[in-house]
Amino acid sequence: MPTIFFLGPKLERDKRKELIQSFTETASRITGVDKRAFTVYLKESDPECVGVGGELLADRMKKQ
Repeated sequence: MPTIFFLGPKLERDKRKELIQSFTETASRITGVDKRAFTVYLKESDPECVGVGGELLADRMKKQ
């Protein structure tokens, strides 16, 4: 069973559904594997718990 993991920001329910559908359809088209075989996991990450370039993502976002 092909599995897709996505770590990213918290999304509203409709956006989560759209993302899962898009990942599944794209992966199925590219691999030729039936989309019913795919499992997609969305893992929400708080910007206070993510580091990029040696600093908190939340701090980087404030600078923009």
